[in-house]
Parts: sequence; structure tokens; C-alpha cells
Amino acid sequence: MAADPNQMKAADFAKVSEIDFVTQFNKGIKVLQEILGITRKVEKVPGQVIKTYKVTGTLESGEVAEGETIPLSKYKTEVAGLFELTVKKWRKQTTLEAINDKGYEQAVTDTDDRMINDIQGGIRKDFFESMATGTGEASGEGLQGALAQTWGQLKVLFEDYDVADSDFLYMVNPLDIAGYLEKKDVTVQTAFGMTYVESFLSLYNVLVHTGVPQGTVYGTAKGNLILYYANPRNADVAKAFDFTTDATGYVGVHHETTYDNLTTDTVAICGMALYAELIDRIVKGTIEDPR
Repeated sequence: MAADPNQMKAADFAKVSEIDFVTQFNKGIKVLQEILGITRKVEKVPGQVIKTYKVTGTLESGEVAEGETIPLSKYKTEVAGLFELTVKKWRKQTTLEAINDKGYEQAVTDTDDRMINDIQGGIRKDFFESMATGTGEASGEGLQGALAQTWGQLKVLFEDYDVADSDFLYMVNPLDIAGYLEKKDVTVQTAFGMTYVESFLSLYNVLVHTGVPQGTVYGTAKGNLILYYANPRNADVAKAFDFTTDATGYVGVHHETTYDNLTTDTVAICGMALYAELIDRIVKGTIEDPR
């Protein structure tokens, strides 16, 4: 008897799992983009490297006597650092025995979810490490004082960029803000494994994560952040590998069943970096003990 053409087969389950993997991964990225207002997304092209910059220069006096030559103010943008985006690769293997014992959902899908969390964790780690390279400095008593001084330094650094206070972003360690949150009625959002507090103390938009060292505040403008990524769907990669992805192109995944050892592999690739383009527009604030 011929098999029903609508019967679900192993390959169908694998494709559904791949789509779910991509959807779950990109959902966190999309929410993060929305709450942080990230609009600068750059897709990597072959041979391209990431450059971070700093701006140097001096504004000459505008007091010029009649008929005198106006002095030239000279500014230049210098490359502060170079790095190439690395496409990272991961593979997880599930055996027939694990699926038979725990079921497909727990043995494959649940462990895929954990794999997603770990991949996202690596991206978060790299992001906060890049913020630590900022050159601006501030300090203040307690968290509120450090945020205020960081805000002051940001106002100076971005005074010519027409950046509103609501477009500044601050980052703190959970242990530094927990005492304030238990006393205040605030609304928090969670995205990509990070907590976002809008209008903290009626002024500051704060990203909360352990990637920020305790006792430290990072601050910059949202417009200074860039999401840089390698798309698994680009023409050259797609010629050689069959990855499931979506319109964003942030992550690719493929499930492959091997019958000689009765296992199914989850293979994922992702090349992504969230970073600040101008490192001299990042302020690192120090929280001083008020006692």
C-alpha cells in the first residue's frame, strides 16, 4: 500500500525544528532592536572588516577681524580599531536512545532552545567587552550620582550631534540597580537575555546585565550602536550549504539525520556583532561609595 502523501516524515519534523530554532533566536534580536532603537544594520560582504573610530580636532576662535583670513578648524576621524567578523559554528548531536527515552520535543527541541541561549550569551559577552573599550570617563556617588555624571559627559560629547536625552542608553550591573528597583514602581522588558528599564528615575533608559562590571556604568547614544552580521543566505554560502533562516539572515540552522549511528545533528552558524562605532563617545562611569 502506498504511503499517504500527507504523512509527516523525519525530514518534515527536522524542517519544522529548524524554522522554530530560527524564529526563537531572531525573536530576541528583533525585540532588542526595537527597545534600543537600533536602525543601523550592516550585512557583511566578502573581505570587509569592522572599523571603530574616534574623532579628534579643535575648533578655532570665531573672532576674526574685518578682512582677516578665517582660521581653519581641522577635524579628522581616526581608526581606533579593526576586527573581522567571524562566522561561528556549533553542532549538537542527539541519539536515537535519547529521543526514544525522552521524546523528540525534550531530546531535540528543548536542547536546541538551550543552544540558542548559549549562542546569544556569546553575542552579549562580546558586546559588553566592546563597551569596555570606551574612552570617556565619569564618576559619582552611588548609582544615581554615577548616572548623572555619565549623562553630563554624554551631553558634552554629543552636543554637536543633536541627541535627545531619551536617545542615550545606559548599562548597569543588576546588583547595582536592584536596591532601587525594589523601592520604585518601574516597568521592565526582557530581550535577548537582558533587562531594559525605561525612564529609570524619570530620566535614564537602562540596560541591565551581568556583562557590566559591578560598580560601573556604561553610557552612549543609541545611534552609535551598529548591528553587523553575516547572512547565511548569501549566494556563495547557499550554493554549498542548505541552512534554514529567515528574512533577517541573522542565524542559519540545519538538522541532519545520520543512519549509520542513528543520530540527528543540529548545526547552527551565526556571525553577529553589536558594537559602538565611535569608542570616544562611550562613557564609563564609576559608582563611588557615598559613605
